[in-house]
Amino acid sequence: MRGLGGPARRVPLPGGALDRVAHLSGATVDVLAGGVGPGAAAAAAATALTALSASTGDRYDLVVSAGIAGGFAPRAPIGTTVLAGAIVAADLGAETPDGFADVTELGFGTVRHTPAAAAVALIAGALRAAGVDALVTGTVLTVSTVTGSAGRAAALTARHPDAVAEAMEGFGVAEAAARHGVPAFELRTVSNPVGPRDRSAWRIGEALGALERAFAALPVASLPVAALPLPARPAGTSAGTAAEPQAAGHPQSHRADPPGPRRAPKEAGRG
Repeated sequence: MRGLGGPARRVPLPGGALDRVAHLSGATVDVLAGGVGPGAAAAAAATALTALSASTGDRYDLVVSAGIAGGFAPRAPIGTTVLAGAIVAADLGAETPDGFADVTELGFGTVRHTPAAAAVALIAGALRAAGVDALVTGTVLTVSTVTGSAGRAAALTARHPDAVAEAMEGFGVAEAAARHGVPAFELRTVSNPVGPRDRSAWRIGEALGALERAFAALPVASLPVAALPLPARPAGTSAGTAAEPQAAGHPQSHRADPPGPRRAPKEAGRG
């Protein structure tokens, strides 16, 4: 909230409350501390999404899962800002005689949400322009149990070689957003390495400071447009032609209803 700036007021929700920030850009950002773990995060995000629609008939333009995380060395050392190119539930599945099988392999659903590439690129450019040099993009894993051994860290990187960070909420938030038809992305800052558990090596204050600086640079008003899905490609056209309106900043809207005030809920959690 310090990074976002602007005045805030408390808004009650079923089972809790959120803080509504009047961003200097003119956009409205709802900040929600949803709790630890994918279940709490999904429930809190879904509650906020449902409450706004029920009370005003409006809907959010964008959902952001934000917080601190463990970083996979050497790609994301302590203090790094991480943008999720993919949000993956790393331990949602079953142990089998042949190893771990995720729920997609089992035929029961999905373990992956992919944020819009245009939104990720827009955020990365804004952060670099603001002097955030320690910045990486890659897969952010959602786990229910934080990794505490070298063996589990190695197993995760073997299954997810493009993983840059491990957190506990992103997939739950993305699931809630997807069911409401709202785009989502994940932003994390690294407080500790993924691997053997060593609390003395954690730098939570440093990571929270990096998160504040990231939100100060976040292009809040521009993100809802960049996060829209690409318009459907007409038959006989190339992918490059279809992408041109998005690159030019004029994608088709995903809304069926007229747009209302922009509100982007930020679910903050412990990674």
